[in-house]
Amino acid sequence: MGKRFTGVTAALLGMALISGCGGGSASGGDGGEGAGGKKTLEFWGWAPGYEKSAALWNATHPDVQVSFKTIPAGAKGGYEKMFSAVKAGNAPCLAQVGFESVPTFLAEGALENIAPHVGDTAEQFSDFAWNQVSYGDQVIGIPVDVGPQALFYRKDVFAKFGIAPPATWAEFKAAAEKLRKADSSYALTNFSTESYWFGGLVSQAGGQWFRTTGDSWKVGFDGPESKKVADYWQDLVDRKLVTTETPWSPEWLKGLSSGRTAAAVGAVWMAGVLTENAKDSAGNWAVAPMPQWEKGGKAAGNEGGSTTAVVKGCENTKEAAEFATWMSTDPKSLANLITVTGIYPAATSGRDLPEANKPVKYFGGQKIYDVFNEAAARTDPDWKWGPVMTQAATTFQDAFGKAVGDGSSFSGTLDLVQDKVVADYRAKGLSIAD
Repeated sequence: MGKRFTGVTAALLGMALISGCGGGSASGGDGGEGAGGKKTLEFWGWAPGYEKSAALWNATHPDVQVSFKTIPAGAKGGYEKMFSAVKAGNAPCLAQVGFESVPTFLAEGALENIAPHVGDTAEQFSDFAWNQVSYGDQVIGIPVDVGPQALFYRKDVFAKFGIAPPATWAEFKAAAEKLRKADSSYALTNFSTESYWFGGLVSQAGGQWFRTTGDSWKVGFDGPESKKVADYWQDLVDRKLVTTETPWSPEWLKGLSSGRTAAAVGAVWMAGVLTENAKDSAGNWAVAPMPQWEKGGKAAGNEGGSTTAVVKGCENTKEAAEFATWMSTDPKSLANLITVTGIYPAATSGRDLPEANKPVKYFGGQKIYDVFNEAAARTDPDWKWGPVMTQAATTFQDAFGKAVGDGSSFSGTLDLVQDKVVADYRAKGLSIAD
């Protein structure tokens, strides 16, 4: 399944040696072996529903218990706490880690290699999902979910203005023009300055931001596919055919809730965002495949996804790997995670469960997961994130926020991001290929 990325491993291990992180045992956070030989695995994460999956495991595995601890989400909360715990020698055995942050954890020497304990587990996951947790001969966790992208759109607004779901990006632009011309208080969509959203669009266009050559990293924020995407959205922004609200802001949410923002390109988890924040528009939303660059194309991007990683110093890596695999593949666990957490499962078997195939009332009874099932199968399996992605994401968002504000070139902004990320990598001691 998938490709081997030996160069990635070598490049990451080189940084791990520089960081000096990852020693010690995890007897404090792991819990280790208790009385009577029972083992307790501590698990840190933030997603709702994870605790219930741990409880389901505990009910049928009395000798290996999982203690789930809720921590803050994201790089400035939970991840910093995890890194500090690894350095102190009291880290948990298991941790929720986003795909985009896995290379950073590897570079910091914060993860265990569980390859000896996974057997043929890779066969239960898509190439894309497994490639996010496998680096050369190392496997550092088990995928939980993926974030295939699609087009969320307001059926009522589209019908009012005679717009069909666009099949191509050219049709998408034409729809944006038609809607603004008909009523300037509406916009087809919002341009996001978030790197992960933009990265999904670049992936769909066939681009790559991170590759390796031997033991060196090749960074490609300024690649031709990235610039193609940038130029396309620059035109929409410059002509005010789309809005530029800050994602997750009250204004952004209001646009979606009111229908004044008539569509959004987003990952599967966008369904939950709309359900929770645009309750009054229930029944008016639908989901269609992403617009394509070429008519008849089938490519899709991915925005998000996570793994249950095994943390450096875990004294029970075999048991940790068994639980992580179970959590991502057991039908009852998956049914819980789909229903409560709102994931789209990384395990291919999870996509056949009733919970992933039932009509969704909020979307007017549409079986929206049919769209995401196809999108997940069309995601580029070779897309990889690089280390220090949190810093790179901030660089990207700050630079594009400035470009939107002052009207500067998006293509030139990609050049600036490229230069800054490369400089940051070199400052970390990473080798950069020309």
